[in-house]
Amino acid sequence: MNTFNMNKIALIGASGFIGSVILKEALERGHLVTAIVRNPQKINFNHSNLIIKECDVLVPENVEIHTKGNDVVISAYNPGWTNTNIAEDTTKAYRSIIEGIKKAEIPRLLIVGGAGSLLVPGGKRLMDTGVIPKSYLPAVEALANVYYGLKENESDLNWSFFSPAGNITPGIRTCEFRLGKDYMIVGENGESNISVQDYAVAMINEVENPQHINQRFTIGY
Repeated sequence: MNTFNMNKIALIGASGFIGSVILKEALERGHLVTAIVRNPQKINFNHSNLIIKECDVLVPENVEIHTKGNDVVISAYNPGWTNTNIAEDTTKAYRSIIEGIKKAEIPRLLIVGGAGSLLVPGGKRLMDTGVIPKSYLPAVEALANVYYGLKENESDLNWSFFSPAGNITPGIRTCEFRLGKDYMIVGENGESNISVQDYAVAMINEVENPQHINQRFTIGY
């Protein structure tokens, strides 16, 4: 990769299921990455382009300090599905992240979104169809509200909200996928699938060549 295209990326949640794959994709493509994590020991490798920072992103000042000087922030924040306060922490964290990056004057924010707010045939949101277990709905709704808040209140912030397919699982990096906006992408088999590897490819593509400024977009096969 040419140094002209190199970005300084602050990646929140870099040790998580999706964040860890985005981290490897970004490093392999030559970007400089500051991994912002709760538990630094979960990143068990070294790389010349990698800086690891321990940070509680629920505090805006921490976000400001650890993201300052970067070209873009990617947030793969997830407080953990076993966290009984997942919905509240999601809401609080994104308020903090947005406040912190504004103070740090970061030019761009990309968010690993959820699929729950995607529309399905007929125009319903996925989370209104009954297919998502009730125990997950508060967290799904909290992340959907992050998107709605960006769309309604943050016209002066350069953001993108990237919803995965209905099913995102470990798989193969094919670089062959489809992108859309508000409607869930469904394959010929009627399922909505993407590998986390291809999701990471599309996320870093968006860093390198912004196509969805102040928009939500989605992915699927």
